[in-house]
Amino acid sequence: MCALWYNTLTMTKAWSILPDEWKPILKERGLRPFRADQILQSLYRDYIDDWDSATTLPKDFRETLKTEFPLTNAKILDTSRSEDGTTKLLVGFDDGNSVETVLIPATGRFTQCISTQVGCAMGCAFCASGSRGVVRSLTADEIVAQYLLARKFGEITNIVVMGMGEPFANYDETMRALKLINAGKGPNLGARHITISTCGIVPGFERLAAEGIQFELSVSLHAPNDALRSELMPVNRRWPIDELLQACADYTRKTKRIITFEYTVIKGVNDSRANAEELARQVKRVPMAKVNLIPLSPVSHRPDFKTPDEKTLLMFLDVLMKNKIQTMLRRSRGKDANAACGQLRLRNLP
Repeated sequence: MCALWYNTLTMTKAWSILPDEWKPILKERGLRPFRADQILQSLYRDYIDDWDSATTLPKDFRETLKTEFPLTNAKILDTSRSEDGTTKLLVGFDDGNSVETVLIPATGRFTQCISTQVGCAMGCAFCASGSRGVVRSLTADEIVAQYLLARKFGEITNIVVMGMGEPFANYDETMRALKLINAGKGPNLGARHITISTCGIVPGFERLAAEGIQFELSVSLHAPNDALRSELMPVNRRWPIDELLQACADYTRKTKRIITFEYTVIKGVNDSRANAEELARQVKRVPMAKVNLIPLSPVSHRPDFKTPDEKTLLMFLDVLMKNKIQTMLRRSRGKDANAACGQLRLRNLP
């Protein structure tokens, strides 16, 4: 149902309007609602980046659209490419702020990692995004703009919302953007090809479950107990592991969807056999769960954090698999492209 989320007669960014909202909004403003399908064709089939390119629409109507529903001005400020094909883009907005989006090619897939905030307030020890705090949250159109800019590099098959920022700390704008990208008359990217990643803001689990959309969900865990996780991830002091895992279990029961736990392995910090065995016990508390093991990508603000060796990673993998936990060892991509979250932005900050 159209909630007319954008109230009335104020300038509205076009890439924030869901497809089924166009006709009511046009009608409300005294414009021709039958133009809605032509607008959607121009935006999400022709992928215009200015209204002058929407040549199926009359010129006077295009001028109205420029005034009433401008397209978000987002520009690629910097690009960093890795030898493995990973590309990181620094995307700038009119207010001078910028975020990162990363493009990761693989056989049969072209994945985009999208940001939801300028910086991050979560302060995870191993993440460059949070080292300078959060500036502001992105609006839905700015999130969509990242996707549209990335399409110029190839057809996006998957989106992971695990770039800069915490999606559940910007829930409404993030969900509006993802619903638009998922919409049939929008870009029409399947819900199961969109993954939302949270550091563990517990109220977000119930809200997401209530959406009834089959987005994938991943949870940044990174430690198997409260003492270590609180050291690495301050959010754990607000929502400790017991509360987090209960929310995860409730989510899987309500949605029948698998949760993926992300575990970044840091040499000498969370990479012992005891850590692996404790992680296995914790994950088993969630009825439908799997684990992604990720070797740390070093970040400049924590030179004491090192990447684990191959033997340690294989030990960790072996322990989890012997405990019958579905586990994938994810290889780091784009190390030579500053692809760890937040690094390209830091490089461009004064």
